[in-house]
Amino acid sequence: MNALRLIGYFIILALLAGVVAGALGVVYARQESRRLFVEYNELTKERDRLKFEFGRLELERATKAEINGIEKSARVDLGMNAPSPANTVVIRR
Repeated sequence: MNALRLIGYFIILALLAGVVAGALGVVYARQESRRLFVEYNELTKERDRLKFEFGRLELERATKAEINGIEKSARVDLGMNAPSPANTVVIRR
């Protein structure tokens, strides 16, 4: 009878250990889920910031390309040149 009772206690102890391990697993999974959600939000903000910066840089690049194209067209097609410093007048207010 003692052996049977000892086996019963062992089974109860094993089940209790399983329940505690399962509970700890749930706690860990919830905490990890929270951590990943916070990281996801931070990365989303960073992505949005980088998309905005990329758009700004694309616009800047296009503007510079357009200015260079206008200058090249003025020089090549119209034969225009920038005035020399002697022909430049600076007006100050």
